[in-house]
Amino acid sequence: MVNFLPTITTLPTDTWVETTWEDFTAFADDPTLVNAKFYYDEGWMRVEMSALGSAHGQDNSIISTLVILYAIAKNIPLKELTNTSFRKRKIRESQPDIAFYIGENLKFPPRNNSPVNLDEIDPPTLVIEIAASSLEDDSERKLKLYQRLGVQEYWVVDVNNSKVSANYLSKTENTLIRTSQVLPGLEMDVVEQALLRSQTEDDVSVSRWLMSKFNQTL
Repeated sequence: MVNFLPTITTLPTDTWVETTWEDFTAFADDPTLVNAKFYYDEGWMRVEMSALGSAHGQDNSIISTLVILYAIAKNIPLKELTNTSFRKRKIRESQPDIAFYIGENLKFPPRNNSPVNLDEIDPPTLVIEIAASSLEDDSERKLKLYQRLGVQEYWVVDVNNSKVSANYLSKTENTLIRTSQVLPGLEMDVVEQALLRSQTEDDVSVSRWLMSKFNQTL
């Protein structure tokens, strides 16, 4: 008997559906679906196929720039991974917009084209989702997913309102915060101000403003 891979047309997208790990990986590892995003949490899968607009792209870029500039100003080692899959085999998987490994004695995944194997390497320190149509899911279901994966801090950027919801995560609790714990001293108010400024200013101007703000606190 020939076993054919399931096709994306048979699956509801942008919602959680019950499925097996084997069916999930058939989708997630299909090279024809490289532009989709995949999440899995103990028997439940979410595939995101929605087109991404300029607002999502701009906020993704300015948040990435902000974190790197803050790390430069404060001499914090970090490694960024964009749109990377993190896999805990047969249990859960995520593909956040941005992820950072942060801190002294920095260890980050080997350079290859496979999902990051969380059975062999620690999860990222900070995960950030840029949310437009997926805001409710990013703020609730994915928060629990990242908590179970062992991520220390999780931000959701509300594209439509230029707001950031940040949570510090432990195995048993998630705590809403307005000051980052993994990037000590970074205020969410500054992050939100940067998002607003980026709507009318170019990235270089916003970056100069950010460096001025960060250097004031040195």
